[in-house]
Amino acid sequence: MKYVLVTGGVVSGLGKGVTASSIGVVLKACGLRVTSIKIDPYLNTDAGTMSPFEHGEVFVLDDGGEVDLDLGNYERFLDIKLTRDNNITTGKIYQFVIDKERRGDYLGKTVQVVPHITDAIQEWIERVAMIPVDGKEGPADVCVIELGGTIGATIFSRHNDNGILDAGDIESMPFIEALGQFSYRVGPGNFCLVHVSLVPVLSVVGEQKTKPTQHSVRGLRGLGLTPNILACRSTKVLNENVKEKLSQFCHVPASNIITLNDVPNIWHIPLLLRDQKAHDAILKVLNLQGVAREPNLVEWTDRAELCDSLHDPVRIAMVGKYTGLSDSYLSVLKALLHASVACRKKLVVDWVPSTDLEDATEKEAPDAHRAAWNLLKGADGILVPGGFGDRGVQGKILAAKYARENKVPYLGICLGMQIAVIEFARSVLNLQDANSTEFNPHTRTPCVIFMPEGSKTHMGGTMRLGSRRTYFQVTDCKAAKLYGNVSYVDERHRHRYEVNPDMVAKFESAGLTFVGKDETGKRMEIIELPAHPYFVGVQFHPEFKSRPGKPSALFLGLIASSCGQLDAWLQKHMTRIPSIGVCSPKVFSNGHQNGHAYKPVKSLVNGYHANGNGVHA
Repeated sequence: MKYVLVTGGVVSGLGKGVTASSIGVVLKACGLRVTSIKIDPYLNTDAGTMSPFEHGEVFVLDDGGEVDLDLGNYERFLDIKLTRDNNITTGKIYQFVIDKERRGDYLGKTVQVVPHITDAIQEWIERVAMIPVDGKEGPADVCVIELGGTIGATIFSRHNDNGILDAGDIESMPFIEALGQFSYRVGPGNFCLVHVSLVPVLSVVGEQKTKPTQHSVRGLRGLGLTPNILACRSTKVLNENVKEKLSQFCHVPASNIITLNDVPNIWHIPLLLRDQKAHDAILKVLNLQGVAREPNLVEWTDRAELCDSLHDPVRIAMVGKYTGLSDSYLSVLKALLHASVACRKKLVVDWVPSTDLEDATEKEAPDAHRAAWNLLKGADGILVPGGFGDRGVQGKILAAKYARENKVPYLGICLGMQIAVIEFARSVLNLQDANSTEFNPHTRTPCVIFMPEGSKTHMGGTMRLGSRRTYFQVTDCKAAKLYGNVSYVDERHRHRYEVNPDMVAKFESAGLTFVGKDETGKRMEIIELPAHPYFVGVQFHPEFKSRPGKPSALFLGLIASSCGQLDAWLQKHMTRIPSIGVCSPKVFSNGHQNGHAYKPVKSLVNGYHANGNGVHA
């Protein structure tokens, strides 16, 4: 097994996750099988209980793992399926070690950070790296590890010329020590360190400054880790004299210094790495030059260029609670992008804070209320994503009502589906007190109820999580056709509440159809209004399985309906589109569980061959 470690220096938010994903794409394009691990040095066991404002969205895996959003980038870029163990946190490691101590596994020894915590980290990495994530047998060839946080940062003062570690780095220290030991143990031919750093450009003179990166690398070396490759984030391409200066002071060959300059979209990052021969540098360090081939990124290039060339807009109103931070809905945004590229439309997302749609806001902040409604009414389609809590719920209900009454394409995800059910009960069934027990535990008309298997005392890991099967009840519905007329789909869930099964008959008699249910037939999964151009709600989260070139079926339906292409898509009964996102009349009969087509790959390294995105037209 070969390991590529990606670290970050100077400041956070440089794009280590996208860089790690892009490295994986290029290595996969070289014919290597790739897996990924993300290390988050916080004490939380997982990301499940963290606020989206604090940490961005919670990404859900097939096995129910609630993980960092970077694992979503890995899955989308590499077209793989990771496990909860691919996200290592300090909380998981400490819990693992303490459980062993309580069982007496350490035989009375004093349990310490070194060696017990550091050994546990190394054992975890080696174990998880061997788990296949691409649907094939046997372990991958390369494991890309991203270490979260910023390391190698220093604070200098007149009393401390050598610099001291920034307090923000303290939580990363056990992982840094463990990875230093790990790199020595596996050997230099099996370990490559890529350090992502910032090279700022002074706006006044336009000069690229290398001192922050020099200090970052010096601090990194002082911690026992020596970078093999520098990936320098900058607004423009690094000048050759800047590369030479970095090479001289950071002890990295100039050929191993890569520029990650600003690009129109992140699909260009793998192309940047390829064009600067980053793969050659990595393969040389890992002794894989005679095994791997030149990267084939033709489809990836076509997709990136197609995305840049789109000009005809499709406007989607995103009605949510966390609209102040786009990372809160990152997977939803990516799924919308995948679908819009498939329909050859330029995606424009209008963020609509759900609270601004409410009547109370009209009195308190009339300008915000007017602006929110103007955005909603000007949109081609409306999307209400998942969420928790009662803040902004009334605004979401009003958005669903507007979409239903005005025949505007609507997609409700998780809470967005429950909102649509509540609105239908109030407006069509005239049940004015209809509500969810999440918002009003004492409502006399509970349309949405707490699931019996849930826990009301423990928040973490107690929801209905992970991949669950949904069976279509009818074939003549938009959702089933978009999925390729399959009998069932497997999608990822994350919820505590469900539609009250006792009220289903009332809803269906009034025209709201439940076209998808679980294996028991008692849990509602997909709703549709047959008379509406596109009014769909789903209890699951289809955005988590959307991929570049293989958009989620339901997001494709929303975008296609919003730009007048839905009938054409339904007539074709497609299960997927060509990987560059161009409409095609060809029908695929062999589909993935989420409606994506699959074609067996050829053999090259370890019995497998892959192109830039694992997608074969």
